[in-house]
Amino acid sequence: MNYTIKDLPENERPVEKFLLKGESALSDAELLAIIIRTGTKDLSALALADKLLKVSQGILGIHHLSVEELTSVKGIGKVKAIQLKAIGELSKRIARSMATQTEFSFVSPEAIADRYMEDLRHLEQEQLMVLYLNTKCNLIKEEIITKGTVNMSIVSPREIFINAVKYKAVSLILLHNHPSGDPTPSRHDIEATYKVKEAGELIGISLIDHIIIGDNRYVSLKRDGLL
Repeated sequence: MNYTIKDLPENERPVEKFLLKGESALSDAELLAIIIRTGTKDLSALALADKLLKVSQGILGIHHLSVEELTSVKGIGKVKAIQLKAIGELSKRIARSMATQTEFSFVSPEAIADRYMEDLRHLEQEQLMVLYLNTKCNLIKEEIITKGTVNMSIVSPREIFINAVKYKAVSLILLHNHPSGDPTPSRHDIEATYKVKEAGELIGISLIDHIIIGDNRYVSLKRDGLL
């Protein structure tokens, strides 16, 4: 027997539960059901939301699915797929906006991770970014040095410091993501960081930190005593 949302007790229906208990009381499937609104002949919106979560292997996975992949799930048409993608993009922009509302400090690993978390944690490939700073640790320039499969052991300090001199930076921060979601630094990450640090010391441009972004987690090599 197939149950619809109307078969649920009123206080367990997503919209009614939202109004009664607030958005934080809803599960991922219930929040998705409110967005999806309608199900199929055989599935309620709630059951369809649950199916979508299983296909995507969780809420974060939905963000990685293309419109074509979303519409391959029976019951998700193009309009619903676009709505889901739009909500994912809005969540990134809201998080980014919140991170920049308060006075920002490039000396705080937590603040830096918050600022770049939503931009980097969803990426399916590694990306290395350099933040070039002035004497007051204000940002002069942020620049993506490498995209794709980044092996930190072959990152050339030369390109990093050519740009540092060009921008008249006095210090810099390395920032890259681990698509696996685990920000634990590899041996190559640590070795490459030391190469950049040593090169900077020769020319008087200090490496302040190397921050690795995972899935809502981060590692600061400086804070953890690895720099």
